[in-house]
This record gives sequence, C-alpha cells and structure tokens, in this order.
Amino acid sequence: MTKITFGGNPVTLEGHERVVGDKAPSFTVLDNDLNEKKLEDYSGVRIISSVPSLDTGVCDAQTRRFNEEVGKINGASVLTISVDLPFAQKRWCGAAGLEHAITLSDHRDLSFGQAYGLVIKELRLLARAVFVVDSSNQIVYAEYVSEVTNHPNYDAALQAAKEAK
Repeated sequence: MTKITFGGNPVTLEGHERVVGDKAPSFTVLDNDLNEKKLEDYSGVRIISSVPSLDTGVCDAQTRRFNEEVGKINGASVLTISVDLPFAQKRWCGAAGLEHAITLSDHRDLSFGQAYGLVIKELRLLARAVFVVDSSNQIVYAEYVSEVTNHPNYDAALQAAKEAK
C-alpha cells in the first residue's frame, strides 16, 4: 500500500490501492442535489480528482486547475470527490464560480475511498490522488500524492487525459 503523510505525520490508508492497467471499480457517491451517482454515469475520459476538503487552499486550487484545463481536452470531464457534504460542495462551486464543476460527496459510505484505497483511517478524509480513466474504464494514470498537503502532478495527469481514448 502506498505510504502517505498528512502534515508530515504518517497516516493509514484503507481500501484497495489502484494502479495503471486496473479496471476502474465503480462506486456510489452523492451529487450536489443528493442524487446517487456511479462511475458509469459519466462517459469518455474522466479525471477523478480526490481531495480531503474543498474548503482548503490546495484542494480549492486543484479543483479549479483541473476544471479550467479539462475544457482543452475533447470529450473529457473532471469528477472531484471529497467527503464534504453535498450542501458544502454546492456552496463552494457557487462561490468559486464553477457552477458546472462536477463535485461528488463520498461522506455517506466512503464507497469511492474504499474502492480506490484513499480513506485516511485516522481522519475519515480522502487522501489526495488523481486517476485518469479512459472510455473503456481502464485506469491509465494513477497518482497518490505522498504528502496530502502537496499538489498533485497536474501536467502528468492532464497529459495522460489528452492521450487517453
């Protein structure tokens, strides 16, 4: 299992770690209107951006960056997933001016976090990670950010999304 830290302190990840070449497992999360959503509800190339909370600086920047860049990639979308409540996600999107961003909440069951090995046991938050899933539901890029308070490798993830089919 990938070793990560939060504020320099080691934390325990729960769930199943995913690597390039894995079939992307489905999950059940809630959208901003409390509707259940699954991976299969979104098609094409998907950048799955896992963040601890949209109300932090790095998570805010990560969500903005991927949503700004995805428009340059034909047929791609970004799913930003955190354990923030759907109401807080909706409020954040409005305040950030990203009303069309897809933010999804894993607060109820941690279904996504368990399926992708991202649940921080000590904090009940999701670790920072980025996955690129192609149109055949294959993981073509996976990054578990080693220090949760650091940024992911945006350029590598976006390049993988551009090259995915």
